[in-house]
Amino acid sequence: MKIALVGSGKIVAACLEVLSTIEGIELRALCVRPGSLSKGETLARQYAIRSLYTDYDAMLRDEHIDVVYLGIPNHLHYAYSHRALSAGKHVVCEKPFTSSYAQLLSLVTLAKSKKRCLFEAITAIHTPGFHYLKQNIAEIGNIKMVQANYSQYSSRYDDYVNGIVHPAFDPASSGGALYDINVYNIYLVCALFGAPERVNYLCNKGHNGIDTSGVIVMSYQTFIAVCSGAKDSASPAYFTVQGTTGYVKVNDTPGVCKHVECVKQGQLATFDDATDNHHMRYEFEVFRDIVNAQDLSRCYQLLDMALMVARVLEQARVCCDIYFPLIQE
Repeated sequence: MKIALVGSGKIVAACLEVLSTIEGIELRALCVRPGSLSKGETLARQYAIRSLYTDYDAMLRDEHIDVVYLGIPNHLHYAYSHRALSAGKHVVCEKPFTSSYAQLLSLVTLAKSKKRCLFEAITAIHTPGFHYLKQNIAEIGNIKMVQANYSQYSSRYDDYVNGIVHPAFDPASSGGALYDINVYNIYLVCALFGAPERVNYLCNKGHNGIDTSGVIVMSYQTFIAVCSGAKDSASPAYFTVQGTTGYVKVNDTPGVCKHVECVKQGQLATFDDATDNHHMRYEFEVFRDIVNAQDLSRCYQLLDMALMVARVLEQARVCCDIYFPLIQE
């Protein structure tokens, strides 16, 4: 799998470090903004990347590239994914996939027409800890409650309070706590239990109307899931599923899931991912295998999940009167 990465921020640097260790993935190209050329040159040297571009369309014409990874601001995901799919490339797009459900549905339709793979880079559903969680929830009786919290004080929040707005807190960039951090909790809930019957979202809003923290309530027929996400405060992360005869708890962020405990009929069992694998490794191994096998049916299963999450995100955002100005709503 010959991959090109787009962007030069922290997520791209982290991704390069992981991809450079995965067998069967070749770092073929990097595309950066002209203003980030120096940073791009440094990354290209560090990871022996063959080609460096500042022109995205020129990169898409490179016949040696199979897959394009997008580590760029949220509001650019749709347009850049569309251009890559139209050029016949497979696409891996960082979460959140798009700014609206309609945008994602459009991309899925295009990917299927082109017989290309389209993936959301969301670590939460690919880790060994998640698979342990999924296997054990069937053994804790009838599910009654799901509680989750992922709160991390943003390195950009102090600037935001002082009137300097970075993309993470900008409605025009499809920012906010719901799409940036609570999406991990929502993904786990949807992956475990499917689409909720009802969605409600309560949030703390900043001076420009963006949600800096919030709580989403996802109602199912026999239980509710309550997920908190914050970029304006911090506390230990957890994800707990409570049943009538026990519980399963992730003692970690939902995107990492290295430490899981399960109590069934009073008996405690634990799972610890003792490897030194970065949590991003697992998703890219899945993407590599799907692309190499051209397993479009598996890709489409993941896209069905992504569409479900996109709908929940949009329902939550709209019910809290958060609107992204660059999309029609």
